Amino acid sequence: MTANVFGVDIGGSGIKGAPVDLRRGVLAEERHKVLTPRPASPEAVVAAVCEVVRHFGHQGPVGLTFPGVVVGGHTRTAANVDKGWIGLDAEGLFREALDLPATLLNDADAAGLAETAHGAGKARDGVVLVLTFGTGIGSALFVDGVLVPNTELGHLELRGKDAERRASSAAKERHELSWEQWSVRVDEYLDLVEGLFSPQLIIIGGGVSRKHDKFLPLLKKREAEVVPAELRNDAGIVGAAMAAAKAA
Repeated sequence: MTANVFGVDIGGSGIKGAPVDLRRGVLAEERHKVLTPRPASPEAVVAAVCEVVRHFGHQGPVGLTFPGVVVGGHTRTAANVDKGWIGLDAEGLFREALDLPATLLNDADAAGLAETAHGAGKARDGVVLVLTFGTGIGSALFVDGVLVPNTELGHLELRGKDAERRASSAAKERHELSWEQWSVRVDEYLDLVEGLFSPQLIIIGGGVSRKHDKFLPLLKKREAEVVPAELRNDAGIVGAAMAAAKAA
C-alpha cells in the first residue's frame, strides 16, 4: 500500500479529513473538520474538501466518501446533499480541483471497509452488516469479507417512509427523542434489515457510536450479534484512504 494517503469523509453535516496510517488503520494526525456547506452544491463541497486537504499541505493520493451511490466515480443519488450531484463525474471533479489522484466511494462502504479490516468486523466471515447512524443511515454489506457496494439500506421503507427519516440519529434530535424512545425505532429498523439479510454480525457506526453505551444495552436480543464500531466516526476517513491506496 502507498504511504502518505489522505482520507476525507463528506457527510450531511460535516466534512472531515486526515492523513491515515494504513498499516494500523488509524489517523496519523488529528482530523480537521469544516461544516458541510448549505446548500451542499458540488462547487461548495469541492471548495470545502480542498480546504480540508490543504490544511495539511497533503501532496499524495486522496480518498473521498460521498453520502450516496457512487459507480465508476459518478454520483448517482444525493439524498442528503444538493441534487446537482446526480449524474456527475464527481471523482474527476475532485481530481481536477485538488490536482491530486482521487478515489471516490460511498461513505458507509468506506466505513465498512475500515471496520472489517481494522475494527469490529476483522476476520469475521459470513454476512456482516455495518450501519452508520448520522444525518441518515448508511449501510455496508459484506459476505465473507467481500463488499456488496452501494446498498443504501437507510432508504428501505419503514412505516411508509425512508427508514432513515425515523431511525437516524438526526431523527432522534429532530423529534427530541430520549435514548429509550430512539432505541425502539432502531430495533424496528434492525428487525427489517435482519429479516432481509440474516447477518451474523451488525456493527453500529457513525457519530452516535461514541455514545453506544446509551442505547445498545436497550436494544432487544436478536439472532445477529450487535456491536459498536471500534473506529467510531473515523472509520469513513480510514476506509477512504484505504480505497485510494488500493487505486494508486
